[in-house]
Amino acid sequence: MELTGAAQKLADFKIWLDQIAVICLSEEFQRLRAELESFYKRSDPAGASVKAFADALYAFLSEAEESAARPAG
Repeated sequence: MELTGAAQKLADFKIWLDQIAVICLSEEFQRLRAELESFYKRSDPAGASVKAFADALYAFLSEAEESAARPAG
């Protein structure tokens, strides 16, 4: 059964959210986020947590995108 445009977008969005959840719960992500937060607190203590989280997430999403684009083998 083929999904409609809206249903397909919702299904794709759910997959994307699941991937983000897996990333955010990983030990590697938590280590990078903590390291970045410690570094950022030196220059902007107020915004360090959010910036560290966003930058760590961007790094992991970029890595996942690059891995998906690489040919298998």
